[in-house]
Amino acid sequence: MTFNSWQYLAFLPVTVLAYFLLPHKLRWVLLLAASYFFYMMWNPWLAFLILGTTVVAYGAALAIKKVPKHKKLFLVLTLVVCLGVLFGFKYLSFALNSVVDLINLFPIHVQAPVVDIILPVGISFYTFQTLSYVIDVYRGDFEPEKHFGYFALYVSYFPQLVAGPIETPKILLPQLKEEHHFNTEDLVAGLRHLLFGFLLKVAIADIAGIYVNRVFASLQSAGTGEILAAVVLFGIQIYCDFNGYSEIAIGSARIMGVKLSQNFDDPFMATSMSDLFRRWHMSLQRWFRYYVYIPLGGNRKGKFRHVLNTIIVFTLCGLWHGANWTYVLWGLYAGVLIVLEILVVFPLLGQAKKKGIPVDNGVFAWIRRFLIWAMFIPSSILFRSANIQQAGLAFTRLFAGFQPDGNAILGFSVTSLCYVLLAALTMELSYHYVYRGPRKSDIPSEASLTQPTLVAKEAVLALSMVAIIAATWAYLLSHGDVSTFAYFQF
Repeated sequence: MTFNSWQYLAFLPVTVLAYFLLPHKLRWVLLLAASYFFYMMWNPWLAFLILGTTVVAYGAALAIKKVPKHKKLFLVLTLVVCLGVLFGFKYLSFALNSVVDLINLFPIHVQAPVVDIILPVGISFYTFQTLSYVIDVYRGDFEPEKHFGYFALYVSYFPQLVAGPIETPKILLPQLKEEHHFNTEDLVAGLRHLLFGFLLKVAIADIAGIYVNRVFASLQSAGTGEILAAVVLFGIQIYCDFNGYSEIAIGSARIMGVKLSQNFDDPFMATSMSDLFRRWHMSLQRWFRYYVYIPLGGNRKGKFRHVLNTIIVFTLCGLWHGANWTYVLWGLYAGVLIVLEILVVFPLLGQAKKKGIPVDNGVFAWIRRFLIWAMFIPSSILFRSANIQQAGLAFTRLFAGFQPDGNAILGFSVTSLCYVLLAALTMELSYHYVYRGPRKSDIPSEASLTQPTLVAKEAVLALSMVAIIAATWAYLLSHGDVSTFAYFQF
């Protein structure tokens, strides 16, 4: 069951209605059952996998608290089991193929064994969320949860189960145990997030994906302008696809009174690569910062270790996204750009500030934003390509030079220009009227919702968004272009 399906549109209101009708002491049972049902809709056997991970983490945390002198052993065992399961399902085939490819560089011929394992949906997300719980208990930052039902719900909570945001126990567990009452503010806030999420996914990401898929399916004959348009559109597509999922997750939980973490914070306004990754997939960046970067020493052990730790974290971040060298190179590329900022760009900006140059404001800030995206967007080729060979072909065709075409404008086909402009316009309008408003003040107060002018404005906006989503969804369904969320594969 995906968020952009008719099943979810029926599942969510039924679950919310039952949630508020049940007494508080039984709500965890409903949510746990609903979460497992939601997950088992992909494959019923997946329930045993997530249940096994839950049991291991639950037992390890209690053992850490009860036998503190052996707490490191219990932590290591949890890491080995959970990461071992993740490795087996996600990276085993990639590792075997990589080893075989390395051996075949020498005058030896070895054939890679066939490992046909279906990747469980969301395994990277709930594995990291589970590990954050055990690590926090190990560090003494969180008391182990004794109620198995609530902990199982923390691991499997359906709004953010398969693609995040990746939550820490401090944020999510107390909210799941708290008694929530239905109120208008949570309902309106949740619906706004839901509408914005569906608009991003259906009206922008899926529409942009039609053009992107078409170009990447015919790279041999695609011109530079077409590939450039596809790369720009894919940057918009992946943002709208993942932020769309995050917004639907946040909205689904918010209706029931639970506030999930923000996953994006206006990344298109970033003025540096470091700033971009603080705003993009924020829950994953926080996870790597707290559980990998800081334990490695962060920036506290000299410049060399600072650089090395940055490269390690971003390479791992790339590998987290998928078992493919394209993702590893994508992460490495991002890490190198951030290292260059640390060593070169930031010192130069510091000197410019001392001379009174307003590098953080006005036209200088917009120049920096343009340069950041000019460097970041080409890496989308690595993120989109199925393998290194396809990425190489895309880069070759991209830099082959614009081909003259009577139906093109500056090398861009009229079709590609329409796709880019439509996506940018829709995103800007939705971003301005929907995203920035609730993000800054979250939602109007209960009193303001009773004012006729505000209610009318809210209703018109909501109905307009529903109309756009419905029309686009109908078009996609009629052409068979409705897609799952990209981050489900991670």
